[in-house]
Amino acid sequence: MIKIAIDAMGGDFGPAPIVEGVLQALSEASFEAILVGKRAEIEPLVPKGLESRISYEEASDVFDMDEMATDALKRKDSSIYKAIELVRNGSADAVVSAGHSGATMSLATLRIGRLDGVSRPPIATLMPTIIRGKKTLVLDVGANVDCKPEHLFEFAVMSEAYAQQILRIQKPKISLLSNGEEDCKGNETSKAAFELLKKMDNFVGNAEGNQVFDGSVDIIVCDGFVGNILLKTAEGVSGAISKIIKRNIKESAIAMIGAVLLKRVFKKLKNDVDYDEYGGAPLLGVKKCTIISHGKSSPKAIKNAIFQSIKFSQSNINEQIISKLASYNQ
Repeated sequence: MIKIAIDAMGGDFGPAPIVEGVLQALSEASFEAILVGKRAEIEPLVPKGLESRISYEEASDVFDMDEMATDALKRKDSSIYKAIELVRNGSADAVVSAGHSGATMSLATLRIGRLDGVSRPPIATLMPTIIRGKKTLVLDVGANVDCKPEHLFEFAVMSEAYAQQILRIQKPKISLLSNGEEDCKGNETSKAAFELLKKMDNFVGNAEGNQVFDGSVDIIVCDGFVGNILLKTAEGVSGAISKIIKRNIKESAIAMIGAVLLKRVFKKLKNDVDYDEYGGAPLLGVKKCTIISHGKSSPKAIKNAIFQSIKFSQSNINEQIISKLASYNQ
């Protein structure tokens, strides 16, 4: 049975929503959970009778969100360090953390290790599109703010494996985020990356920002600086549109009637853009599954992050990444 190490202390709201998310996941999926953190705070949140499916790893320290990621290696008693170590030594198959994303990324890269051929593990995330049921995979969204062309090429190879193994898209359309669709557009780095990406059969060229959401491509590759701005902007726009709609509904009696009639439509819209539906972002290119969740993750988000980690761990994605990179380096 797959074992998942969960950093129970890392989220913004303490262990309660994280443990609740684990309990929800256990009610729907078959796996063993290892809750890492202060057992005295965690165990009272767990109902009796789950001893065979939940175990504990004591960690007296919590790595706070405002601390420097470079200090994570020194904090060997922190919950994220110990969760990563469980994966490193084979006691767990995957790790899920809603804690400090930089610390999680650094520890996973340095302690679990990179796959052969991977220079920079990227963080990948799914973005909603106007096509029902279709998402766009975007990477990197924050792990590597300064990238060379070869790093962007590796991101594309890893994202292709993820799309095929996890998203079940056999021929994903891969694109490079740029300031225009024309082959000549972009900065020096993206132009050089474009030439490398032409080696890939599924590369379809440059994509503009609007194509993240129109469903015309399956994968968009960019560096972590641009990707993180894109992600945070999308989150901000989604929240702003929701507030604008609510404000306008409150200001109009007719709009209120319409809102009641369109209640199911609004619910579907919320599900399409709701972060909780995805749960977390995988760090691609490390030897074992690492899922990075938002600090404000709800129980539902943690549950779905665990589902992601199970699916990832049951796939052959890492073997495929190694094989694909090796084939291009021959």
